Amino acid sequence: MSSRIPQQMRIVSSTRSLLAVERFDLPAQPLITVAHGTPGQRIYAIGDLHGHLDLLVAMLKLISDDIDRYPADDALLVFLGDYIDRGPNSRQVIELLCGPVPAEDMPGCRKVFLRGNHEQFLVDFLGGKPVLGQWAPKGGLETLVSYGISPALVARGADDPSACEAVRLQLLSAMPAWHRAFVTTLPMHCMLEEYFFAHAGVDPDRPLSDQSDEDLIWIRHKFLKSSKDFGRIVVHGHTPSRSIESFPNRINVDTGVDMHGRLSCVVLEGSDRHFLQVQRSLATFGAGTNEEGPHGSVLKEGRKLSL
Repeated sequence: MSSRIPQQMRIVSSTRSLLAVERFDLPAQPLITVAHGTPGQRIYAIGDLHGHLDLLVAMLKLISDDIDRYPADDALLVFLGDYIDRGPNSRQVIELLCGPVPAEDMPGCRKVFLRGNHEQFLVDFLGGKPVLGQWAPKGGLETLVSYGISPALVARGADDPSACEAVRLQLLSAMPAWHRAFVTTLPMHCMLEEYFFAHAGVDPDRPLSDQSDEDLIWIRHKFLKSSKDFGRIVVHGHTPSRSIESFPNRINVDTGVDMHGRLSCVVLEGSDRHFLQVQRSLATFGAGTNEEGPHGSVLKEGRKLSL
């Protein structure tokens, strides 16, 4: 594959031969430093989902179409965490991720699921830590409701220890065992030859082999402001941006699924780097014609899958 657009332009979405591009309204960024992955390997790194099942289903379909169009010897899907909270379908998102459907849709694809700070809230709550008062207003309410727990009980539980324990016990009863196993065993990072994947980023003052769990799922400003060469390109989410951010030392794939209705995925293969994106409302970039697809309108000749 070869580059099809100037590097000073940022790719918004693509299915390889069909590209949609725009000049981002962002501060000037350095040109992308291209890194080479393992020969024959293609990596799809997917940003924060936050309980939006429709966008997850659409993204899996877009990735499946991409693999069908351009078969890969070794395809790896890396989910960057924050699968739950805020959106209406946290339970259904977990069910899809830890169930058989993605494997059936994309046979042969390996998958890595990383932990985000929102999964950590859930794990802490399941373990009896008093985090409900902090977690509920950050999206935990929507997750608990998706498991059938009363919003009124959640509201009481934020201040009343006995009601909080009642919420926890109801969640333990409602949550299938494989959901609990999924969220409690999520790793904090994934390190490959040229890339380091973590939900939030890394502490620039520590080697990649000695990162704290807290930084891997929570860090923001110290990491985001750093221009340091980390030894591997860090691919992360956690801090929403209107557009995918590509810097020489990091790639931010969180494009604000709950704020902008936009879910993004960076595709890394050899010296090529481009992006796939799904969005609820159709946004036209350049010329194109619309046609109806299984997930809504699809922009052709600059394709952007929109719901």
